[in-house]
Amino acid sequence: MNLKTDHTTESKQTNSRLTSNCLITGEPVVKIVDLGMHPYADTFINKDQLGLSEPVFPLEVYLNPNSGQIQLGYITDDFERYNLYAYSYTSANSQFSRNHWDNYHKTIAERFVIKNKTVIEIGSNDGYLLNHFSSDNVTLGVDTSKEMCDLMSGKGMNAINDCFTEKLAKNIKNKQGTAELIIANNVFNHSNNPLDFAKGAADLLSDSGVFVFELPYWEDTFKSKKFDQIYHEHVSYFTIKSSFNLLKAAGLEIFDFEKVDYHGGSLRVYAKKSAAPVLVNKVADAINNEEELGLFKPETYVGWQKELLGRRNLFLQRLYNLKVNYPDAPIIGVGAAAKANTFLNYYKLDASVLKYVTDSSVYKQGKFTPLTRIPIVADEVFADYDEVYALILSWNLSDNLKQILLKINSKIKFIEV
Repeated sequence: MNLKTDHTTESKQTNSRLTSNCLITGEPVVKIVDLGMHPYADTFINKDQLGLSEPVFPLEVYLNPNSGQIQLGYITDDFERYNLYAYSYTSANSQFSRNHWDNYHKTIAERFVIKNKTVIEIGSNDGYLLNHFSSDNVTLGVDTSKEMCDLMSGKGMNAINDCFTEKLAKNIKNKQGTAELIIANNVFNHSNNPLDFAKGAADLLSDSGVFVFELPYWEDTFKSKKFDQIYHEHVSYFTIKSSFNLLKAAGLEIFDFEKVDYHGGSLRVYAKKSAAPVLVNKVADAINNEEELGLFKPETYVGWQKELLGRRNLFLQRLYNLKVNYPDAPIIGVGAAAKANTFLNYYKLDASVLKYVTDSSVYKQGKFTPLTRIPIVADEVFADYDEVYALILSWNLSDNLKQILLKINSKIKFIEV
């Protein structure tokens, strides 16, 4: 069953809107990061679309110190982000991802009693994780991408093709009741209205149920200076402080959280329904740590942004010196991830600089990176060259990718960012 909401995605001018208020409290926000103009990062261009121009918008980050909310300033249409172009990312894209979701399911299954219950996954993608729960439970996926819902339907899984909202949650609840487990991985931060999303999850959750979500952790982004986690699909950048305040406003309480290594540093939060949410000690301690790091002080980011620019300039100096000295040696990017597109566009690296970007996903091969228009091919292209340079764009998988590439061509030289 593939339940679809009628949307139109015909070619048209798309728009973004400047949001000057906190998405949790409505209070004013202040700009802390500006990365210039960017296309949708999780978009890849088909060959027959090369004559078209993809939409680009300002990629700016804003902060509300009181709530701890960190969010985009210019917010784009949530349905268009995943349907204006065919969506290409799948949860089962790599062995690393499959291992992560296998362990995720094991953790949840061991920690909570969920057999013979209803399990709903928001942002279910190709259904890889949700399918783990299917043998013992009634399952339902919700995903904004039509392509992903079609993949789920092809596996015999139930999927709703829509953005998750409080209204949709009520419709689901009216048709099949509440859920004992709601999971939402790398999707809560995609919502244009995270408070509405949280209220929907709270309404759909049973009184004894658990809401678990996982997404990139802003503290790790800040410490590592991996700015490429910022892109239009990521509307909110979660901290423990913002998570607590957001869930509290929706009648949910964080009873536990943990940090995991997915996406180079992610936050996994466990929440339950509560009429009077309590700030438990573990959460309070984490918020104090975030405060001490200066995550909620606008002045903290003045030096942070300046360092991003300086690192970019030094890298480009090294890269173009290499191209001058070795003009016949191609430079090939590795990993056609969304983060790669933020990096490529901020560093102004297009098809005149990189010959290819490689990726293991058959859904991305044969396409082109957005705006920079670099052809995406399989890793095996490295075997075609005696002298070749590799630029790892999926840095969170760097060690594993290097081992794979060196088996294809032991002569590869790696460019460090």
